Amino acid sequence: PHPSLSPEGRGKQKEPLPQGERENDGQAAISPQQSVVSKKQKGKIILLSQRGLGFLKSEEVFGLKWFIPAVWRYRKPLSEVLIASLVLQIFGLITPIFTQVVIDKVLVHRGLTTLDVLAIGLLAIAIFESTLNMLRTYVFTHTTSKIDVTLGTRLFKHLLALPLRYFEVRRVGDTVARVRELENIRQFLTGAPLTSVLDVMFMVVFIAVMFIYSTTLTLVALAALPFFAGLSAIVTPMLRHRLDERFNRGADAQSYLVEAVSGVQTVKSFALDPEAQKKWEGLLSGYIRASFKTYQLSGMAGAIGQFINRASYLLILWFGAHLVMDGKLTVGQLIAFQMLSQRVSEPVLRLVQMWQEFQQAGLSIKRLGDILNTKPEPAMNPTKARLPSIKGNVRLEGVRFRYRVDGPEILRNVSFDIQPGMTVGVVGRSGSGKSTLAKLIQRLYIPESGRILIDGVDISLADPAWLRRQIGVVLQENFLFNGSVRDNIAIHYPSANMADIVRVAHLAGAHEFILELPEGYDTMVGEKGTALSGGQRQRVAIARALLMNPRLLIFDEATSALDYESERIIQRNLSKICQGRTVIIIAHRLSTLRDANRMIVIDRGAIVEFGSHDELITRKGLYHYLYSQQERQ
Repeated sequence: PHPSLSPEGRGKQKEPLPQGERENDGQAAISPQQSVVSKKQKGKIILLSQRGLGFLKSEEVFGLKWFIPAVWRYRKPLSEVLIASLVLQIFGLITPIFTQVVIDKVLVHRGLTTLDVLAIGLLAIAIFESTLNMLRTYVFTHTTSKIDVTLGTRLFKHLLALPLRYFEVRRVGDTVARVRELENIRQFLTGAPLTSVLDVMFMVVFIAVMFIYSTTLTLVALAALPFFAGLSAIVTPMLRHRLDERFNRGADAQSYLVEAVSGVQTVKSFALDPEAQKKWEGLLSGYIRASFKTYQLSGMAGAIGQFINRASYLLILWFGAHLVMDGKLTVGQLIAFQMLSQRVSEPVLRLVQMWQEFQQAGLSIKRLGDILNTKPEPAMNPTKARLPSIKGNVRLEGVRFRYRVDGPEILRNVSFDIQPGMTVGVVGRSGSGKSTLAKLIQRLYIPESGRILIDGVDISLADPAWLRRQIGVVLQENFLFNGSVRDNIAIHYPSANMADIVRVAHLAGAHEFILELPEGYDTMVGEKGTALSGGQRQRVAIARALLMNPRLLIFDEATSALDYESERIIQRNLSKICQGRTVIIIAHRLSTLRDANRMIVIDRGAIVEFGSHDELITRKGLYHYLYSQQERQ
């Protein structure tokens, strides 16, 4: 039994949570179900919030019902398409009867007047049918386009809401390939099922009319149905396997393409063109082979289905000719029956095709479920704490973190308290957990245990999006979007005035080089900022962070890509940059941290030293060792 929370306990005794319950805050096991306080209790009210580790699977499994709201929203135009299809099916019933009348009545009695009337009637029906079919296609295409927009918007919103860790463990190409599966599912939902409902309904009507013409011929026509069912039963498992193989091969090829294009500078620098070409050819040929096998199987199934259909047609013609010669059917009735039988066999072929599409849709749902079954980060919630403009107090209490439940601890029992307005340096060897610490403060990662508080409020109780807007971050590798320099600096505040943009550019040491660009602040930086050097991108990123005017600013190796002159400008402006805000600077070059109020020294995930530069030098510990090593260099 898990320990329970009670007013008498007053939190004096802290019990660690079992591994399975660590997705919840607190020091005791908590039921994930919502509950109601049934009677009054004396003591303090304890607020609890679900923590959520990593990227957990959503309780509600993704399936076809995810699409129902979007389809239901456009039920009116879809019902109009259904009604139009119904009318077209009725015309399909009229045409064989008209044909029978022409053959049995007009040709036999040479009634030219009747022939003219029937011809005009058939022409009018053909014009009306074509017009209705055109309108139906327009409404259907327009409606499905709207559904695509609705579904695509929902999917992208969910994708952006996923935890950072989800993207860190997946290839970009895999994610893109899974997103593309959305259209396959939508096409199946708004295509095959709608027409299949009408096909089945009118197939019953056509069969009933066929029985009126001839019971014998109808039984001959229906004899083909078991063969169609057997064909589907044999082909389906094989097709499902080949579709899955084709997707996996395609995802591998697409992932490598994205990787090769993104790393094209490395490919060219190391003259890896032949190796890259060889690997791409292997992946592409694997995808082509898998696609060929899929289309080969599908084509073979279609050909066998056509053969069954033609054999059925031949048998109907053979038995029908005997019935005509025996005087049990007229020639017009036989031809009308043949036309009706085609109206039955064609839907059966479409049902076989639909079953194959259903297998494709099922696999698409499984692949897309990898995205939509993953629990997103908490969305903006009125019940979540939304602090006033933060002061910048950052406190960690016994924080532990690991990337995987069975993996090693990256941070071990980390605790510290940074007062508002302080500048704190975080130093340590590579891989000691410094950047992980920065991501935890932004709530990009969730600690396994312990708490992170900003201004005394546990950030697990705060709205993540609001929290991140209060924190400015500059990374070692910063992403610039394909737009102008001005757009990238003002990405948080597109309406920012030019004076503020220039002011932060001055602080970041970026104003001078921006003025030297062809179009100044309106110069396009290219995809990922490729039109700028690494140091220029870094300074634009610093200006971008400063324009937010954050009360908490994190530099994660922010000056590592800067040349000496640019770094000197940043150092000179550091007092202005740090004024009125808490600044956490993660750096390998310890000389840049000499003016920091405090140093946090991390080694193997634990804090081993804490103090000012002079204090740590005097202690002659790890900080002194690292500083001495750099001074010698």
